[in-house]
Amino acid sequence: MKKILFLFSFCAILLIGCDKEISLVLDDNEPVLVIDGSITDHAGPYFVQLSMSTPVGNPTSIVGVNNARVIITDQFGVKDSLQLVSNGLYRTKKIKGTEGGVYNLEVMVDQKKYTASANMPQKVNFDSLRVNTFPFNGEIRYSVIPVYADPIALGNSYRFIQKINDTLDPTFHVFNDNLNNGKVNQRPLRSGDDNLKIKPRDNVFVEMQCISNTSYGYYYSLNLQSGAGPGGGTAPSNPPSNIVGGALGIFSAHTVQRKTIRIN
Repeated sequence: MKKILFLFSFCAILLIGCDKEISLVLDDNEPVLVIDGSITDHAGPYFVQLSMSTPVGNPTSIVGVNNARVIITDQFGVKDSLQLVSNGLYRTKKIKGTEGGVYNLEVMVDQKKYTASANMPQKVNFDSLRVNTFPFNGEIRYSVIPVYADPIALGNSYRFIQKINDTLDPTFHVFNDNLNNGKVNQRPLRSGDDNLKIKPRDNVFVEMQCISNTSYGYYYSLNLQSGAGPGGGTAPSNPPSNIVGGALGIFSAHTVQRKTIRIN
């Protein structure tokens, strides 16, 4: 079994200025294409990162694929041929992300086609951030709670990206409404990194994404494999994906809202 490394969450990289390395298990020894793309309801450009999987121990952080044809179309027939920026990073030129929009990705590499489709959910309003305190090993710990009212209709999923001062929390914070449908959220963002603690006078930045159920399954699987899931995690495996054709990764369409709070 080979593990592979690829840079992940390009949205987080571009918007927050940090990156993260993900380890997955691959049943084949051959390198596999990794696709990491997203469209949001904010103004573009949007980006699709193409790279090849590499074994653990390889000093290369990312092996970009620069010979691809990358196209995104929407439900209105707008067709956007993405432009290569550098090292496998492709940029849109005219596509616009909107709530409820449907986006189709086509990637051609070495005469092989990969496709994916993503629907952007309607936005659920991100009201505020609330500080939560709790005792842990004789000390007071802090976490933040993203406050939002889940709609009555079942089937909403969310992802949260947390940054404490200048440090990106590596945890995959993903929620759905299976247990709290139609209620105001009370779940805090608990980091899976024991070395990353929120302290008084820290600034905590949170990005809320309303994501599809497909994206939820992908990030939830990564969360379990990272060791932050129930029972300390699960055995690594390729997470479920919406990409057809044999590539790894995810193509996501989601809304974005951001808030910051200072811990007093």
